[in-house]
Amino acid sequence: MAKTATKTAGKSAVKAAAKPAAKAAAKPKAKAAAKPAVKATAKAAPRAKAKPAKKPALKLSMLKPSVNNMTVRVFARAAGFDHAETDAWGHTRSPEFMARNPAHLTPMIEDKGLPRGVLWESCAIMQYLANKHGLEKFYPKAPAKRAMVDSAMFYLIGTLYPYVARATYPALGFPHYAGEVGHSDAHPDKKSEAQKAAMTAIAEPLEVFHSFFRDGKPFIGGKHPSIADIRLAATLEFLAVIDYALPTWAKDYVAAIEKKLGKAYSEPAGDVRSYIAHVKSQAKA
Repeated sequence: MAKTATKTAGKSAVKAAAKPAAKAAAKPKAKAAAKPAVKATAKAAPRAKAKPAKKPALKLSMLKPSVNNMTVRVFARAAGFDHAETDAWGHTRSPEFMARNPAHLTPMIEDKGLPRGVLWESCAIMQYLANKHGLEKFYPKAPAKRAMVDSAMFYLIGTLYPYVARATYPALGFPHYAGEVGHSDAHPDKKSEAQKAAMTAIAEPLEVFHSFFRDGKPFIGGKHPSIADIRLAATLEFLAVIDYALPTWAKDYVAAIEKKLGKAYSEPAGDVRSYIAHVKSQAKA
């Protein structure tokens, strides 16, 4: 009886073992049979043609060492525009460039919506793009808030930036505008006096930005940097070339904008900072 039971148990075990093996053997065959059919179907399907890459809607001609240009480069990135940048260094006086931009200035954008196809001046570019694309967090629509942003930008262009240019352009190796002391045939001592006077004058408009335009807020735009904040922060970058002692609030302010905007700010700022470092290293050599 024991032998019979053992034989019976053994046969059962063999059968039980054979079933999974048979199933396992059957599965690969089924998969193998299925593969050619899939391949045949794939081959039969017509190949989709690759779509040509879209050309950037916005073209920006710029100069990397310039804070005016940095302003628009930061804004374009922060706003998330699909844009293409062209380094116009050495080409702004070319016949091709002058034909489009007789002022030979950068930054310059090319956009289909513009009456003449191009636009220069950093603040005007930011205003235009913010208006066109409804970017209220950078440029508010409410008249009173917008007026404050505009006022801050125009005060910067008309008052602060001329001081910054007079104080920093000699060290940066940038040409002065016609009429400036640095551009004239005045004695070097007079030019040096004008530069020092400009450095001294910077403190007053800086304090105006702090006490009036920010008025206890993180930025001129409130909780988020506006186009006026981008323009001001970029302008302050140039002061490093003369080792200007920025007040603590200004250092913290620029750092806060860079933290808020991330790479959109740090990448263009890196080009300006690299140029300043190069200029200072050359001066020490």
